[in-house]
Amino acid sequence: MELEYKQQVKELLENKQRRLVKQIAELKEMVVPEGLDSAVGRVSRMDAINNRSVNEAALRKKTMQLKSIEAALKDIDNPYFGKCIKCGKTIQKERIMLIPESKVCVECAG
Repeated sequence: MELEYKQQVKELLENKQRRLVKQIAELKEMVVPEGLDSAVGRVSRMDAINNRSVNEAALRKKTMQLKSIEAALKDIDNPYFGKCIKCGKTIQKERIMLIPESKVCVECAG
């Protein structure tokens, strides 16, 4: 992988990492349970519970994405970075630019 291309991928990963850290912090605030002593009606409490479960699922997904990004940042200087873990071929540049944490090529992903 060329140095300039690798730097572009690293910048993409770092930008995604910053966004995910911010989104995770916001989601963590949104999943704090409502206190039983708060003055909300039963329907409002049910809405809050439903919204919290949706936000918890989003939090899990973002946390998994962040772990993938962090792993890719650790691996970016390894010679196998950008190689498909299934077939060993080089992952297409377009795929890496869209999903820089990709570990498989388009053919093996499909």
